[in-house]
Amino acid sequence: MNSRTFPKGITWILALSLLLLLSVVICVMTGSVSLPFHLTWKIILSHLPFVNIDPSWTPAQESIVWNLRLPRVFLALIVGAMLATSGVAFQGILRNPLADPYILGVSSGAAFGAASAILFFRSFSFFGQSVLPLFAFAGGLISLAFVFSLSRQHGQFERETLILAGVVVQALLSAFLSLLIAVSGEQMQQIIFWMMGSLANSNWQNVLILLPYFLIGLTYLLFQNRELNVIALGERAATHLGINVERKKIAILIVGSLLATAAVSMVGIIGFVGLIIPHLMRLLVGPDHRILLPVSTLAGAIFLLWSDTIARTLLQSQEIPIGAITAFVGAPFFAYLLKSGLRRG
Repeated sequence: MNSRTFPKGITWILALSLLLLLSVVICVMTGSVSLPFHLTWKIILSHLPFVNIDPSWTPAQESIVWNLRLPRVFLALIVGAMLATSGVAFQGILRNPLADPYILGVSSGAAFGAASAILFFRSFSFFGQSVLPLFAFAGGLISLAFVFSLSRQHGQFERETLILAGVVVQALLSAFLSLLIAVSGEQMQQIIFWMMGSLANSNWQNVLILLPYFLIGLTYLLFQNRELNVIALGERAATHLGINVERKKIAILIVGSLLATAAVSMVGIIGFVGLIIPHLMRLLVGPDHRILLPVSTLAGAIFLLWSDTIARTLLQSQEIPIGAITAFVGAPFFAYLLKSGLRRG
């Protein structure tokens, strides 16, 4: 990273951090019951340690902010950050701008794993919500392995072959999910939830379950910035510099899958976040992962937060699945990337 790029990257990190903070307050204010800006701030700050604020709000207003909207806002931030961070990892290690957990079938595999846990282990108290990410992780890894086995030719992953393999695996998993729904009985509604994607059932427990997965995955990837930068130059160059490319590729893909599948286990399938955000941030700040990774993490959090706010406020009578909002943005963007890639090819 040269001396000009570094200040630019830091500026983007600071700007997105401020935008994230402002977005949190605005999105907590927004809903069927509108709350003033200053009152929202006071309620949030009053729950922080060593902060004493005389309550000038009603118990109902406090419940709306602290028990309903703020957990949902935090969950949207974490999920968006996880999906975008996972997308950076996939695109960087595979050197493919079209690679993302949703397109490669990882999200569908995670949904299938979580749905299987709901259906087959519903009578065991041990298999509670806290272990759903583990089942989702297993489903996502199996799906990813299947995609790679279909697309690998002569030790390489061709861009178009990788995407087609992801489409095949998604179609197969959709068939299996339909079969699960057909035999699920009273669990049908909960399984359909994983397919549509929604943050409607957000609570502080979900936030606390997901937070360790996010912190562990992000921390690991932040320490892999150098390796990601070197591998981006080419696998041969990385090997000459002493990097075990295959081992590093597997490790980063596993961590990226962990981030994506844990997010899916809590909120269902939300597509295209891991595709759009890393690509746009790469255009803004460049390919250096020391800046690209934190910037994409922040941007992914902001993007999903506003997508969820639109999903829950656009219609007065009902809530739109958040996956529909991200698909409206992501599908045309994906088509553009695919067409431009084919044209260059």
